[in-house]
Amino acid sequence: MQCTILFAEDEPVLGKLVKEAMERTPGYKVHWAKNGHEALQFFNDNIPDLCIFDVMMPGMDGFTLTKELRKKHADIPILFLTARAETADVIKGFTIGGNDYLRKPFSLDELEVRIIELLKRNRRSGESRTASYSIGKYTFSADTQVLRCPEATYNLSGKETELLKQLVLHKNKLMERSETLKLLWGDDSFFNARNMDVYIARLRKFLVHDARLSIVNIRGYGFKLIEREE
Repeated sequence: MQCTILFAEDEPVLGKLVKEAMERTPGYKVHWAKNGHEALQFFNDNIPDLCIFDVMMPGMDGFTLTKELRKKHADIPILFLTARAETADVIKGFTIGGNDYLRKPFSLDELEVRIIELLKRNRRSGESRTASYSIGKYTFSADTQVLRCPEATYNLSGKETELLKQLVLHKNKLMERSETLKLLWGDDSFFNARNMDVYIARLRKFLVHDARLSIVNIRGYGFKLIEREE
């Protein structure tokens, strides 16, 4: 099956090396954009299966590029390549819609493994969005990624949709933290755990219109979506 990868990297030697390495995998077609503006132009004309963005690019960096892409498409996996090691930068990348991080210098074998896992995860999440649910006064459509109540309508990101679906499926029961991280993020690393905490905080804000609903943190174990009776 053909897989189109949008790769944005301003460093010529690294860009050429990575593109050639990825295209040695049968079925991978790689568009190498030399900067963020070129990558955005390609994205507007072609919807890739996966994006790999260098964070530090002149003109439009990888974070800004991701924000623009997420306005148009919530589900395409995005992998950041970066020399930055600060926790705050990693958290920011996940918060704006990134799915994975790979620090420079990296091995091409590790990059290949990350690509395979992101594509698998995206296929699983796409297959899982097949239902609508009632939560208190809200209706939640996993198909359209919309959470709606009389007071407001929220268009959810792909990850918000996946996480809310797991909470709903475990309603009034413990949603185990490690298992959920492995299911939705691929592993239960510290950075992914912090990323999930950010999404939980967002979902809490969306559910404020119904006092019967709350997402509680069971410290050391996980989360629970509670729907109290009237």
